Formats: sequence, structure tokens, C-alpha cells
Amino acid sequence: MENEIIENTLSESDVSIKPDYEAEILKIIRSNNAPKLMMNQLEDYHCNDIAGVFSVLTGQERKKMFRVCRSDMLAEIFEYFEEDDAAEYLNEMDIRKAASVVSEMETDTAANVLHQIEKEKRTLIIDSINPEVQKEIRLIASFDEDEIGSHMTTNCIIIRENLTVKQAMTALVNQAEDNDNISTIFVVDENDEFYGAIDLKDLIIARNTVPLEELIVTSFPYVYANESIDDCIEKLKDYSESYIPVLDNMNKFLGIITSQSIIEVVDDEMGEDYAMFAGLIAEEDLKEPLKQSMKKRLPWLIILLVLGMLVSSVVAMFDKVVASLTIIMAFQSLILDMAGNVGTQSLAVTIRVLMDENLTFSQKGHLVLKEMRVGLCNGLLLGTVSFLLVGLYIYFFKNNSWQFAYAVSGCIGISLVIAMVISSAVGTLIPLFFKKIKVDPAVASGPLITTVNDLVAVLTYYGLSWILLLNVLHFGN
Repeated sequence: MENEIIENTLSESDVSIKPDYEAEILKIIRSNNAPKLMMNQLEDYHCNDIAGVFSVLTGQERKKMFRVCRSDMLAEIFEYFEEDDAAEYLNEMDIRKAASVVSEMETDTAANVLHQIEKEKRTLIIDSINPEVQKEIRLIASFDEDEIGSHMTTNCIIIRENLTVKQAMTALVNQAEDNDNISTIFVVDENDEFYGAIDLKDLIIARNTVPLEELIVTSFPYVYANESIDDCIEKLKDYSESYIPVLDNMNKFLGIITSQSIIEVVDDEMGEDYAMFAGLIAEEDLKEPLKQSMKKRLPWLIILLVLGMLVSSVVAMFDKVVASLTIIMAFQSLILDMAGNVGTQSLAVTIRVLMDENLTFSQKGHLVLKEMRVGLCNGLLLGTVSFLLVGLYIYFFKNNSWQFAYAVSGCIGISLVIAMVISSAVGTLIPLFFKKIKVDPAVASGPLITTVNDLVAVLTYYGLSWILLLNVLHFGN
């Protein structure tokens, strides 16, 4: 017991004395120490911790940081910023310092950050960078944001396929000083066409007498720079490689996409899809101004308003049914909610399946039929439950006859089955249609599917009520 008390006391003590890195870094920056001493002190901290204090620094304090820190250190710190924040801080530097920092950044990060800066200053910065880095940045910037080439980096080791093991090691050592990504060595032929890859460990332990050809993995995965991110994501996720080579249309080696970039790409795509599911045209963050947030939300809201008015006008068409059988209004939300939920489920399943670009027409047909079967089976089960429970509710709590109670609940049960089957089909067919016309299927967002299925449910429910309850059974007349 005594030992436990001591251990708990120690653990509480450890928590209480946990270093406050932000306060320590701010104290260093706000001190009057010589620049070299400040630099030496800051080097003891992780760049991510240093990046975290930038938002609380004044403009003058950031300028002090830019003068004190080496360009390579600032470049590493900038890797932890959002692109718009990095661009804002880069704008605060003089042209020469900004160019020096950009030169030390990963080329894909540099290209993306420069894209956020106004054209005049961007041109001045690029013109101040050495020609080799300029060429790499312009290459990456030449690709659209939705192309995989815009996320690649040239920070990697490249050797010729006709070298010996000793020559390959020499080439590795010569390039390693300027490149961090050395765990995989990429091999090209005399025309700079991609030939394969070598694991660093295999090269290090290989004897000089072993032909380099035996070390090269010629079946190494690769992607093309102008391929869309959507098309590449599934391919990239199938491999556990840290780096994937990126080629041009002539199969020449351009650069690599790192596992970190792959994660960021997947995260960005998921974020975009999530935004579309929520009825937004783009992602939002906490710092966005009101006007920008409204611009992202209004387009879909206007479309949904029009569709909502259409749903309301359909309900108005059945005013005679509502006037004669007011009780059916109480169960409208039941049909609408279930139809919307089923449609959204089918939408989610369909979009996930559509990530496979190799789906055949028959497979798509099978998907539609499968979703409709699921909707039918669930509809029959839930429709039966609704038939029994709603009938009991109307009889006992609304003091109606058994005949009337189960006529209404029967109409509700049948409507539920039909609405769920049609909603399953709609939730599958709409994203398939968008995919066919080359529009992101995620555009078939949850709110859109829900509103379309509301229209389906209203037509089904009130249409059946009008036919069965008013015209066949003559209730309410």
C-alpha cells in the first residue's frame, strides 16, 4: 500500500513538472541574448514545438526569428504549418531570406506554399532561387492540384542501372548530403526511364562482386504524374512502400511521393468528400471569415431550398387527403426519415465501392440490385413492425375502429416498403450517374439524397393514402 502511494505521488509529480515548451521557447525568443546563443538554444527543441508558438508571436518577434534561425531550420519549421499560414509568414520575410528558406523546403511544399503568395512576390522569390531548385518547383507547380504530380518531391536518390555495387554506393554517398529520403534508391536507364528500386539495406550488405541487377526490384510500384489523385489513392494504399516513384508519360523518372504525402492526400480527399456529404462545396476551418463560410454553404442550401419547395408543393397537391384524414400527417415524418436514412446508407456504400475504378457494367448493376434487395428486406421487416404498432396506437389512443386503425397502418407499412426500395435505388443510381458524367460522386451529398428521397416518400405515402384510404376503402368521405 505504501509503495502504491509513493508511485502515485511520483506520477503526480511527473505530470506537474512536465516541461512547458511553449513558455520556454517564448522566453528564448523574447530574451536579449545574442543571435548565435538563441539559435543554439532553439535547436534543443523539436521544430513542431517551435512552429506551435508562431501564432502567439508578434510580427516583430517573428521577424526576429527569421533573422536568428538558419534557413534549413526555418524550412523544417514551415513543414508543420498549414499552407496559408506558411505563405503568410513567408510574406513577412525579405525576398532573399524567403528564397533561401524556399530552397531548403521539400519541393512539393515549396510549390504549394508559393501558390498561396501573390504573383508579383512569388515571381521575385522564384527568380532568387538557384536554377536547379527553380526547375524542380516549376515542374511540380505545372500540375493541377488534383494531379498526383503536384504532391511529389524530388528529394530522393537516383542512380543508373549499369553501375557496379561500389559505384552505386559512391553515388549514394554523393547524393545523401542533399537528400533525406535515402532508404530506397531509385534506378533509371540511360534515357532516364524508370527501371526499378533498391532497398538501402540490400545495397549496404551486398558484396562488390554481386551484379547490381540482382539487387534491383523491377516490379516496384509507380504512378504517373498527371494521374488524378482519386485514381491513384487505391493503388497507393495497396502498397506499404515509404516512397512511390512518379513518372511522366514517357516513363521518365520525375520524383517520388512519400508515405506522409500519401496520408495527407488521403486525408484531404476524405475531408473534401466529408464536406460534400454535409452539403458544402469545400472544407471549412475555425479561422475562416463569415463571408467565406457563407459562400461555401449557400450554393447547396439554395438547391435544397428549391427541392424542399417542390416537396412542399407535392404535399399541397394532396390537400384533400390531409383534410379528410388528418391523422396521416402524424406519421409523415416516419416515412420521410426512414427513406432518407436508407438512401444515405446506400449512398455511402456506393461511393466506397466506386473507389474501384475497374467496376464493370454488370458489377454496377449487381450493386443496384443488391441495395434494392437490402431495402426491400429491411422495408418488409420495418413495414410489418409499423403495421402492427401503428394499428395498436390508432385503436387504443385515438379511439378509432380496428378496421380504420389497421387500414391506416397498412397504408403506412406498404408506403414504408415502397419508399425504402426506391430510396435504396436512388441512393445508388445518383452517385453512379455522377460518376458516369465525370462528376465526383460525393457531390450526391447526404442532404441532396435525403431531399430527393423526401420527394419519393411524400409521393408514395400520400399517393397510396389517396388511392387506398379515400378511393378504395372510402374512409374520410
